[in-house]
Amino acid sequence: MRRRLRIPDLGGARAVILHRPHANVTALARQLEAVGLDVECHWPELPVSVRAADYLFLDVDTAYDEQFPWAPGEAPLPTVALIGSEAPGRIEWLMNFGVDAQLLKPVGDNGVYSALLIARSTFDARIGLAGEIDNLRRRLGQRQTVVQAVALLAARGKTENEAYEQLRGLAMAWRVSFEAAADRIVASVRGDREDEDHG
Repeated sequence: MRRRLRIPDLGGARAVILHRPHANVTALARQLEAVGLDVECHWPELPVSVRAADYLFLDVDTAYDEQFPWAPGEAPLPTVALIGSEAPGRIEWLMNFGVDAQLLKPVGDNGVYSALLIARSTFDARIGLAGEIDNLRRRLGQRQTVVQAVALLAARGKTENEAYEQLRGLAMAWRVSFEAAADRIVASVRGDREDEDHG
């Protein structure tokens, strides 16, 4: 599947750099400002307001989990790793953190623009996939509820096809979706069972 590159409007976008004061930060900030971004630098604390930023650049060589107001793999914005060391432990931390793009240190006079585009594209794809997965999980749960409702209706002496058609008829009569009708049937049977248990 081919993805079309969406070129974001970078004018006025906000980039946060989490890196100790260094020449790499100066070079990075210069490139970001040249393409129109507003830049903030922080170390070692990262403010919670970072969630409202458009991009986060972080120093993989020294970053640690407690600096971030979210769990690893759940960054709410596109992230770009600044990588200087290829030590296995640092690469493992980077992979667990789940960055969207990378930029090798020392930071020179180019590379930032492509890192921004890649980070945005990867982040958007990740968020899109997470939404699709949530939707599929919800639909799977609804299908299981439909199967339960049909089984409950069939247990009253109907065939599966008759029970399915009865469920369809109830949904139409109640003016709700097929899945919502199944939820009602399953919930009512659970409620009856709970009443029997307390009776």
